[in-house]
Amino acid sequence: MTGPVIALSNHGRDDPMASKQPPMWDMDITKMMADFKVPGVDMDAVLQSQRRNIEALTAANQLAVEGMQAVSRRQMEILQQTMQEASSMMQDLMASGTPEEGVAKQAELVKTAFEKALTNMKEMSEMIAKSNYEAADVISKRISANLDEIKAAAKK
Repeated sequence: MTGPVIALSNHGRDDPMASKQPPMWDMDITKMMADFKVPGVDMDAVLQSQRRNIEALTAANQLAVEGMQAVSRRQMEILQQTMQEASSMMQDLMASGTPEEGVAKQAELVKTAFEKALTNMKEMSEMIAKSNYEAADVISKRISANLDEIKAAAKK
C-alpha cells in the first residue's frame, strides 16, 4: 500500500538557468517607466525630477555626515586639550604653598575650567547647528524646485 506522492519544489536552485536570471533589484526602473504611458504625464520629466530628489537627499546626507565628522574631530581635540590642561592644573595645584593658596588656586582653576567648558559647548552647538542648516537647506531648495516643477507641469 503506497500513499500519495508529494512533489517538493526546490524553487529552481538546481536549475542552471535560474541563476542566470537577474534578481528583481537589477531592473532598470527608467526603462520600465519609459514604457509606462499616462496621458498628460511626461514620465521622463517625472523620472528626472525624482533623480534630482535623490541627488538632493544624497547631498544632504553627505553634508550631515561631514558635519558630524567635524564635530567628532573637534570633540576629540577638546578632550585631548582638556586632559592636558587638567594635568597642568594638578601640577599647579600641587605646587601651591599654603593651604589658603591651594584653595584660592583651586577656585581659580574651577572657574577657568567651567568657562572653558561653556565655550566648548557653545562651539559644539554652533557646529551642529551649522551642519543641520546646510543639510536642511539642500532639502528645502529641492522642495522649492519640486513645487516649481509641479506648477510648470500643471500649466501644460
